Amino acid sequence: MTEPMTEPSAEALTERLVEIVGASQVSTDADILAGRSVDYTGRYRGRAAVLVRPGTADEVAAVLQACRAAGVSVTVQGGRTSLVAGTVPEHDDVLLSTERLREIDDVDTVERRVHVGAGVTLAEVQRAATAAGLVFGVDLAARDSATVGGMASTNAGGLRTVCYGNMGEQVLGLDVVLPDGSLVHRHSQVRSDNTGYDLASLFVGAEGTLGVITGIDLRLHPTPRQRVTAVCGFAELGALIELGRVLRDMAGIAALELIDARASTLTAEHAGVEAPVQGAWQLLIELAGDTDLTDALADALADADLCGEPAVGVDTGAQQRLWQVREAIADVLGVYGPPLKFDVSLPLSAITGFAAEATELVAGHAPDAIPVLFGHIGEGNLHLNIVRCTLTGDREHALYTEMMGLIARHGGNVSSEHGVGTRKRDYLSMSRTDADIAAMRAVKAAFDPTGYLNPAVLFD
Repeated sequence: MTEPMTEPSAEALTERLVEIVGASQVSTDADILAGRSVDYTGRYRGRAAVLVRPGTADEVAAVLQACRAAGVSVTVQGGRTSLVAGTVPEHDDVLLSTERLREIDDVDTVERRVHVGAGVTLAEVQRAATAAGLVFGVDLAARDSATVGGMASTNAGGLRTVCYGNMGEQVLGLDVVLPDGSLVHRHSQVRSDNTGYDLASLFVGAEGTLGVITGIDLRLHPTPRQRVTAVCGFAELGALIELGRVLRDMAGIAALELIDARASTLTAEHAGVEAPVQGAWQLLIELAGDTDLTDALADALADADLCGEPAVGVDTGAQQRLWQVREAIADVLGVYGPPLKFDVSLPLSAITGFAAEATELVAGHAPDAIPVLFGHIGEGNLHLNIVRCTLTGDREHALYTEMMGLIARHGGNVSSEHGVGTRKRDYLSMSRTDADIAAMRAVKAAFDPTGYLNPAVLFD
């Protein structure tokens, strides 16, 4: 563990950082650092000594070398949309922002790929792909602020995972600066490359603990010619899950999203976006392909136990309207203050029991709170948000720990797509064996022997 900087050493390091990136890209302003030391939910805060914003991979390397030599911790930040305090510093850290790594190369429409800087936002990648007649396979509600470097570091999933897979499946190559300041360029122009270790996969999902991603080669996909979207209502969660089990393996499935009616009630009250169907549970379905899949969708829904008729959209405008509730959820979750968030993957067979027990658990700790469940049902990847949760300190910790235990008892993973960050590091052993954790620590030690890079993340 690195030690806090003394004032003379802090001044010397700051001067060195200014030499590397220029005075305009270094800040020790207390207000700026405070704003950068809080997580996206607003629930978790840390402390930092200086912010540095390198503009090239070489500058990133020089910054890391300077910080390592000074024995100072570094926390890497991209779009700072982490929901598990993954970018919150704990050791008077240097905050290394990748936001200036903004290059977007021309899209290769033949090989369907593009190289971008780590600081490019998801929305910018989507626009570049669309302009080239292609599609990027990952989509998130935080698309306007989430950066691809951070998304790769956490192996983000999102709304299209059931079709295209998670972020790791979109990564064809990486530029990474290692903790010692050396640069690794892992690129290949061929689709089949089994030459040595798959280093790119090692950094995907490592949450910035093994190196700083500075550039990424991203896979793009053909644009489907036709889409059909539907929202179905259910009285029972079990009936929704049964349909989800059928649909997730169906040809052409592009999205499969669970929405709790408690979520759609919030979107109606606070965003003016009402659910298009009735029922305690709603399922958003989208099929995409080169042919009209409306009949295939109708066949799949024929025997489902629905609450009334589904709402179906074939044209773009109708489809966008059906997506409105799902898209609005993120904006309304914080209307009563920062929600307490859980990101969990569960076997489909365990979801009904988990949902009921989780509601009881929340009621026992915070009777006035509203548990809201939604997420990517095709993968069993759910987001449980405790809205109007005023618990803090030990009381919040008690609820969080019990919920993690409940997830584990139902055979789930305590982190599905948000990563471990600092928030979940104490619960890593619920999803990984001692041998797994020891192996991960050995990898971390090999790349970062002094443990100065993202020291608060993943391990305690």
